[in-house]
Amino acid sequence: MTTTETLDTQPAVHDLLVIGGGINGAGFARDAAGRGLSVALCEKDDLAQGTSSRSGKLVHGGLRYLEYYEFRLVREALRERSVLLKKAPHIIWPMRFVLPHSPEQRPAWLVRCGLFLYDHLGGRDDLLPGSRGLDMRRCAEGEAIKDDFPKGFEYADCWVDDSRLVVLNALDAERLGATIHTRAACTRATRHQDYWQVEMTDVDSGEVTTVCARALINAAGPWVDKVLKGAFAEKGQDRVRLVKGSHIVLPKRYATANSYLLQNDDKRVIFVNPYEGDKLLVGTTDIAYDGEPDDVAIDDDEIDYLLGVVNRYFKQPYSRDDILTAFSGIRPLFDDSQENPSAVTRDYVFDVQDVDGKAPLLSVFGGKITTYRKLAEHGLEKLKPYFPQMRGSWNESVPLPGGDMPGADFDAFLRELQRDYPWLEAATATRYARLYGTIARRILGNAGSYNDLGEHLGADLYVAEARYLVEHEWARRAEDILERRTKLYLAMNDEEIARVANWLSNEVANRQVSAGVENAIG
Repeated sequence: MTTTETLDTQPAVHDLLVIGGGINGAGFARDAAGRGLSVALCEKDDLAQGTSSRSGKLVHGGLRYLEYYEFRLVREALRERSVLLKKAPHIIWPMRFVLPHSPEQRPAWLVRCGLFLYDHLGGRDDLLPGSRGLDMRRCAEGEAIKDDFPKGFEYADCWVDDSRLVVLNALDAERLGATIHTRAACTRATRHQDYWQVEMTDVDSGEVTTVCARALINAAGPWVDKVLKGAFAEKGQDRVRLVKGSHIVLPKRYATANSYLLQNDDKRVIFVNPYEGDKLLVGTTDIAYDGEPDDVAIDDDEIDYLLGVVNRYFKQPYSRDDILTAFSGIRPLFDDSQENPSAVTRDYVFDVQDVDGKAPLLSVFGGKITTYRKLAEHGLEKLKPYFPQMRGSWNESVPLPGGDMPGADFDAFLRELQRDYPWLEAATATRYARLYGTIARRILGNAGSYNDLGEHLGADLYVAEARYLVEHEWARRAEDILERRTKLYLAMNDEEIARVANWLSNEVANRQVSAGVENAIG
């Protein structure tokens, strides 16, 4: 819809409104705010509630993408792997992957060639070791694997706390001046002569807020087409292809700290990664999905598939009774008409629409966690003609919140934290250091004992940490804290989870009352 109305008749307006609070949306908000644009972001749920907290939790080049000739994507991802490792050493760290060789799927020479290319495609650096062959019968990594697989390979990639990565980008975006609106759905967007008028609806209260922006970015992930057809009333064929990926969590039954990459007889690969200390994260599946993204869940066939791959390789078998929890996510891939979901490109595509060179809408299709920063850079380059005053790329070497450790040395930082708070148990100190990095000192403050952290809510969660998450990281519900800001739901019973929910409900209510009083006084 276009009218002759101009910005002069409107209240304060943002340069840019980002729709979607996943990794791409948060990355856009941070990058754009750092370039001098006034930015707002709206997310209909919690930050990272969808795809960005349900990934395989890896920062990696994507070894298997080489088979589909995705060389540009793999090269970019490998380079970004090194960049992100330096920017966020608290939530990203190196991990070794052991690939037991199954000659029925891929010959050894092909695996060696793929690993050689993987080692060098992004340029060699000193952060991660190169790949090598393994005699599985003579190494600790082979003790958990059946004798049917005497040969193996080892290479390096990185682990990431995916939902923390999203929150840290949002935190830095806010520090740089962006406004973050969570649980605020974009329900209507109207293009005027040189700006957009957008209605955001609070999903809890139903209250509608109107904001204006000179440009919009639709980074809604699996909902990108739904936003276009709903808020924007666009017609036409969907351009995003939904692919479901599911994971199961199992108890860890081997001593080594490495991960495993297991080839299945359908030539897909499954990761088995150490998870939260004494557990394993197993996944993922690749299944075309045509349901509602909000309703995605693992099904029996996926469970059987994942257990089948694990039991093909591991000496100690697993059954359904061993599954501790499971989750599913939707990958919003650009529809390139590939029949095999595993072959659909993981690269990203942009679509920019405007009217007479004004009021652009940039929609994002595809992408992966590892390349979110470059995706944002490339997307903002598309918007440069509309914002000639926008500054250039800036954030490659700027650490994310909590990552400002000398030399990006996490181990040295952890030792300092334990020295300064000797009363903290080692596991708790490590958890604080991993989740928050240098921000941990802000939470712990002058505490000299656990009593100074307030009420004990369960596991090693105390009010001081929970309140920080409410005040600074947009946590509003128990699952925001227990599933996305931390993974403490894995260590809590139902009574403790209910205690967190009750405390949080009271805390949020009290904050709303205080805000109402302040507004009335103001």
